[in-house]
Amino acid sequence: VQLQASGGGLVQAGGSLRLSCAASGNNLRINSMGWYRQAPGKQRELVADITSGGSTKYGDFVKGRFTISRDSSKDTVYLQMNVLKPEDTAVYYCNADYHQFGAEIVAGRAWGQGTLVTVSS
Repeated sequence: VQLQASGGGLVQAGGSLRLSCAASGNNLRINSMGWYRQAPGKQRELVADITSGGSTKYGDFVKGRFTISRDSSKDTVYLQMNVLKPEDTAVYYCNADYHQFGAEIVAGRAWGQGTLVTVSS
């Protein structure tokens, strides 16, 4: 199972970015998908996640600025980030909980490679 994230970059404070992350692999059923972030010297923290049924959860710091969504037909999750602040600067990682069906059913969590978001003041 592979996750390919894109959409990071440099933006000024108050600006917006949209991150995308697509899952790929054979015989997959993707369950929850989400985004975490890790700033230098800090622990990785939850930004947002979304279940296969569309229920969402956000980190307390989001405060209505970010929106997570998914296109289940494409096994892709999106993170729309608005009103970005310098403290949002971090590497953003997507993840996906999955079942893979083969000779046996394997359940796991896959992580993307991370995409850097830098917010200048």
